[in-house]
Amino acid sequence: MVQVRVAGVALDTSGQHVILLQPLEAVPAESKLLPIWIGEMEATAIMVAIEGTETPRPLTHDLLRTVLETLGATVERVEITRIDDGTFYAEITVAGGTGGVQRIDARPSDAVALAARTDAPIFVADEVLAAAGVDDVITEAETETEVEEFSKFIEEVDPEDFRE
Repeated sequence: MVQVRVAGVALDTSGQHVILLQPLEAVPAESKLLPIWIGEMEATAIMVAIEGTETPRPLTHDLLRTVLETLGATVERVEITRIDDGTFYAEITVAGGTGGVQRIDARPSDAVALAARTDAPIFVADEVLAAAGVDDVITEAETETEVEEFSKFIEEVDPEDFRE
């Protein structure tokens, strides 16, 4: 397993949201990024957590964090465990409460959104990074631009936009 950080949330050339995970021990010019395509709502949830943006009402991942805290449980770690036919799989390791240590199946976007809210470390299986990782060619300036654009979106979004 390789510990990673969220390097950014971006849009690909077709307008799809993608989260970029980068190994903590990344060596410039040799680094890999793990892109995982996610939905717009999931991208918003991750960016809200990363930027520490306050929302008028708790988002789903905020609710989950509160439930875990209320039950005396903590998120110990998040792992992107495998990729199968282009679909990524993740697990959330939760400790405490009445259940000891539990590993819970999750979508990577939900796992990362929860990790961002609980400061839990994120890991990627070596095999996943080898199979789906891409060379890190994104510059810091490009990442900052994407974050600025997404921040502007967050500031202008109305909670009513998320009602079904």
